[in-house]
This record gives sequence, structure tokens and C-alpha cells, in this order.
Amino acid sequence: MFLQPWDAALDDAEWQAWIAEGHDFGQLSVNGLPGQAPRTVPTHFTSDGNDLLVHLARPNPVWQAIEHDPNVTFTVIGDYAFIPGPWRAKPDVPPTDGVPTSYYAAVQFTCRAHIVDDPEAKAELLRRQLAHFQPDGDHGPVAVDQPPYGRMLPGIRGLRLEVTDVVAKFKYDDHKPVEYRATVADRLTDRGQGLDVPTARQQRRRLDRIGPWKP
Repeated sequence: MFLQPWDAALDDAEWQAWIAEGHDFGQLSVNGLPGQAPRTVPTHFTSDGNDLLVHLARPNPVWQAIEHDPNVTFTVIGDYAFIPGPWRAKPDVPPTDGVPTSYYAAVQFTCRAHIVDDPEAKAELLRRQLAHFQPDGDHGPVAVDQPPYGRMLPGIRGLRLEVTDVVAKFKYDDHKPVEYRATVADRLTDRGQGLDVPTARQQRRRLDRIGPWKP
């Protein structure tokens, strides 16, 4: 993932907080088998310390590729919006000469994948995921020998993704003047389409922390 200096996370706490805010869906990318294209799988995930936890259906075609090469990436993207050219035009040029861009936040994890097939280990992985996604506990017991999940465990495989590197990107024109960034955030809020409002929130948050960009 290409990273300009002004797009980089300000510290690890920034991207960790962003993930913890509810950005728990991403894409698992695995290397293809010889002669095949890489494969990607959209999926929810949870964290366990520095590891990421995922489970997928046993028939999923990624398993053979992971067994062949356990080096994978997991990418989470959010708070994105298209910024039209006229918004970015400098005061001394026609609005139509402005160059559009995309704003977004992204965290890319480089990982080594460990397949989880032991029934009790899979049950524990599911318990951790349900504790995150259904914290009220409104689900049946996740146990190897009890319904409803016990009979379903053979149909899935778990993945523990050992994170070896993290690249975080917050692309919100932080190198541009303060007044410009504040105006774009206002325009995003007024437009209010898709993820415009959370995108504006990220831009204002970064603006508050960075102020004028200093190389």
C-alpha cells in the first residue's frame, strides 16, 4: 500500500482505536497456487492480542492456497468518500481544473496464517468472536458436544493470523492548508452521501491533531 508521509498513522494508537471503533470487516488476501490468481475473501474478524481470528467454511477454496503458502494479508477499509475536482481547485485556477481524489482509512496487516482444525480450539475461536459480535450472550452454548454449534464445527476451519507487520493509512489531504481541510469536511457533512459524515469526522480529527502540515 503506497503511503505518503502525510497519510501515515500518527502512532499505533491511532489505527488501533480506529479498528476498535467497529471496523471489524475486511478482506483476506492469499497467494494463488502456481498458475492461479491470488484469492480474496471478505469476512468479519476479531482480535486476540496481536493476532486476528477468522473462520471460514470448509469448502472455501482458499484453504489449499493457505496450506501452500501461509503468508497472507488482511485489509480493512472504511470512512471513504470521493472528493470532486472543484472542491480541490486552488483559488487561482478554474474549479473544473481541480483534480479529484479519494479519501479513506485503511489498515493492512501482513500475517502468517495458522489453520485451526482442533474441535475445541475452533469452539474457543467462535466463543471469542461471539463475545465481540454478540456481547449480550444471546446465543446457544458453543461447545463441541452440544447443539447448536457442536454439529456445525466440522463444517468450518479457523484461522489465527499472526500479525508480522502493520501499515495504516489515513488519506485526508493532511498536507493541504487548514482552511481547505475544514471546508472539505463541511462540504462532506452537507453532502451526506454514503460514508461522507464519518469521512468528515476523520478529517476533522486529523486536522485537530496535526494542524498545519509540517514535513
